[in-house]
Amino acid sequence: MIDWTHWHNEPWLIGGIIALGWLWAILAGPARQRLAPGEPYPHAHALRFYLALLIFYLAVGSPLDQIGERFLFAAHMAQHQLLIYPAAILFLLGLPAWMIDAALSRPTVHRCARSLAHPLVTGSIYTLVIGLWHIPTLYDLALRDKLVHVCEHLTFFGAALLYWWPLLSPSRLLPRRNHGIQMLYVVGVLIAMTPVFAYITFSQDVLYPTYEFAPRIFPTFSPADDQLLAGVMMKLAGMFIALGTFGVSFYGWYQEKR
Repeated sequence: MIDWTHWHNEPWLIGGIIALGWLWAILAGPARQRLAPGEPYPHAHALRFYLALLIFYLAVGSPLDQIGERFLFAAHMAQHQLLIYPAAILFLLGLPAWMIDAALSRPTVHRCARSLAHPLVTGSIYTLVIGLWHIPTLYDLALRDKLVHVCEHLTFFGAALLYWWPLLSPSRLLPRRNHGIQMLYVVGVLIAMTPVFAYITFSQDVLYPTYEFAPRIFPTFSPADDQLLAGVMMKLAGMFIALGTFGVSFYGWYQEKR
């Protein structure tokens, strides 16, 4: 059964999170005067960045990971929602413009990043990553192989960072898109993701054998119920976040037109 005291403390996970936190601290501290002379210490950015790292760890390092890996599809879906929404959003909002632009100021890096940050590219990558990983063969492989599972979560997080870039870019060199493009972008990705939502939510079969034959935490909660809940979670979270983002962009567009 579930070990509620089990937290992942593998060196690659803890080391990776510490390395990211250390790198941000170095750039915002000793390196700040060289990268952005006169800039004050970004306290608000620090709060958002380290909160993103904490949420990332809670998603993949807490007992939620064990529940999602061995028992409940809905718990695994909750992990993905944490990575795609609060963790990725706070990560981007935790990067001061001068910090990210120090890397983007190199011509080669800027050209590559500009191509990658185009809304058609970011939206396509995000949709493909989410869709491909929910193919039963790949999804179940990730549940059985730890390395593949790590790759799954990293690609989800990376694709989410790309998805949010046209909407929340912290960079002055690759800024956020105008509000009109943002609205079209959000609606376009929401439509593109609809087949994935429908595939999971309305399937008559249990798609993933791991969850079909997993021990039941709640006896009356069947694998079919679990899959339906996961699909509804995916749909509702995506829809509410998209509508909220659309509303913010629409308000900004309305203010500009006034």
